[in-house]
Amino acid sequence: MEWYAAYLVLGAVAGFLGGMFGIGGGTILVPVLLMLFEAQHFPPEHAMHLALGSGMAIILFTALASMRKHHQHGAVNWRVVFGITPGILLGTALGALFAAGVSPHFLAVFFALFVYFAAAQILLDIRPHASRQLPGIAGLSLTGTFTGWLSTLVSIGGGTIVIPFLIWCNVPLRHAIGTAAAIGFPIAVGGTLGYIFTGMNATLPSPHLGFVYLPAVLGCALASVITAPIGAKTAHRTNVAVLRKLFAVLLLALATKMLLKAI
Repeated sequence: MEWYAAYLVLGAVAGFLGGMFGIGGGTILVPVLLMLFEAQHFPPEHAMHLALGSGMAIILFTALASMRKHHQHGAVNWRVVFGITPGILLGTALGALFAAGVSPHFLAVFFALFVYFAAAQILLDIRPHASRQLPGIAGLSLTGTFTGWLSTLVSIGGGTIVIPFLIWCNVPLRHAIGTAAAIGFPIAVGGTLGYIFTGMNATLPSPHLGFVYLPAVLGCALASVITAPIGAKTAHRTNVAVLRKLFAVLLLALATKMLLKAI
């Protein structure tokens, strides 16, 4: 039962952060899930893939709840969401296939480096200048393919990529966060299906669907659907600048631990 309690706590934290920052919570989910799976002595050759796949499945619920709350605040640009989704689905399929073909060591190092990048964005408040307008279908499709591919490799909802892109395209920050939260849902759908498919033949603890460990998904999702709307509501009512800095420090600590273990 202590593992279910750990999954509930993890889901509550990841859901709140995903709702507040539009990040889907994957940057927290994956390193903590990996630690929990290693503590339960899951097969080391599959633990990282299992953490990524389970993290992506949890984001399904987080993104759905967060998307609903941001939509209620009128902060979702649905034209962008519908335009980018076909590219997202293609990118997530490519990402899942790529992840299945590389070593857990590579995935762990790649994830840690990406988290360093995400944390630097927050700490240094790096934002592109609004210098252009939103692209057409071709541009959105290309952006979606890259976003889906990278998001699947690091099991995130895409906010780290999508929010700067939308700000660059002259979308106000509040709408960029809300739209990124909505885009997190097709990312999670495509990524989850990809990890289920690529892990079908792996020997893993039951119950699982491919690289998706169902007890972790159930525990985290139950808590995340409650806290994600609270996080989204907080984003619209609170100055979250200080919280973002503290969150970045936490990301750096988790990424450093994962990187040191990998090397």
